[in-house]
Amino acid sequence: MKAVLLVLTSIFLFAGAFAHADEATEQEVIKTIMDGNAYAKKNLKDQEDTVSKDGSLEFWSSGGFLQEVKAGSKPDEYESVNIDAKHIHVVTLVPGKVAVAQYYSEGSMARKNSAAVSNYRTRATQVFVKEDGKWKVRAAHWSPIAGGSGTSQTAVNQ
Repeated sequence: MKAVLLVLTSIFLFAGAFAHADEATEQEVIKTIMDGNAYAKKNLKDQEDTVSKDGSLEFWSSGGFLQEVKAGSKPDEYESVNIDAKHIHVVTLVPGKVAVAQYYSEGSMARKNSAAVSNYRTRATQVFVKEDGKWKVRAAHWSPIAGGSGTSQTAVNQ
């Protein structure tokens, strides 16, 4: 009986460690997304160094073909930006290392040298990897919500 109790206790402690790690990963990824939006609003440009060292494969809300975004790509700049992430759900694949975030991204934006989008409403899926203590995007898929608009972007800024 003591052996069974010891095994069960060990299993629950092990499972609890992963549940805590999952919660920590979830909170870190949500913070990364929210901080990125806040930075863009304040600075009228996206943060630098947010893409994995291996790059990111992405489908953008503007439609079109799969884009390969390289690490160190020039961040987008805006005339105006007011985008909010809503209902963020994070699935941890490897605690503290790999996670997928799914959420809605809504608001308005006007990228420099692009058409303004006043009713930006998309569904977002992003795969994040942790590199050098920072969550970075490895893959993404953005698609407009019915009645909403995606971006007018068609190519990577290099």
